[in-house]
Amino acid sequence: MSAAAEPASPPVATTSFLSLLQVLFGLGMVLAAIAGTAWLLRKLAPGQVAASGALRVVGGVAVGPKERVVLVDVGDTRLVLGVAPGHISTLHQMPRPEGEAVASSPEMSAESFYLRLKEMLNQRGRA
Repeated sequence: MSAAAEPASPPVATTSFLSLLQVLFGLGMVLAAIAGTAWLLRKLAPGQVAASGALRVVGGVAVGPKERVVLVDVGDTRLVLGVAPGHISTLHQMPRPEGEAVASSPEMSAESFYLRLKEMLNQRGRA
């Protein structure tokens, strides 16, 4: 009867290595699914389709915290656009230069954009 009088020992909560590994694997699968979905959405975004067509952003430079000047090719026309939140203005319009090499990346540095814009405006002023 002494066995009945002894208090029962509380259950020991142990986390096995395999259950921890299972939780980490599940977390990794969820994170991989999120990353895969983000990559797929980026590839299928509607704006990406238009970039390979007749409209191409040649370059841009920030002129304020939310304002930019952007150089855009539309067919055979080159536009200099002022872009601000909720408003886009055409600053200048000119024919696209012939024989210009297509840039490997759509964005360029602010300095090269400035130099290209200055050169194009000087050429237009001489003509």
